[in-house]
Amino acid sequence: MTTPPRHQQVNIEVPPDLEATYANLAIITHTASEIIVDFARVLPNVPKAKVYSRIITTPMHAKLLLRALNDNLSKYEEQFGEIKLPAGGDALAQQFFGAIKPPQPPES
Repeated sequence: MTTPPRHQQVNIEVPPDLEATYANLAIITHTASEIIVDFARVLPNVPKAKVYSRIITTPMHAKLLLRALNDNLSKYEEQFGEIKLPAGGDALAQQFFGAIKPPQPPES
């Protein structure tokens, strides 16, 4: 008989001088063992987006993050109402972000 896993409590420290970074674009790529999310900012009338933060995690942690985001968005919508997406949201996302490609590593 196996014993159920124990939940370990982790104390999270947020440094008081930690700067928040605003991002309105996420570029997501992956390898067989990692999910890479680059957070960037796109400004009106500026043809270039700058990446401000890169998060590299495992596929399992990415899936757990997706679950947590879905849970939090559901709670947000319960409190503030449904987040309305424009009609043709997928086409709109493709229009805005379809031309953006993540940087490719140099060929050796």
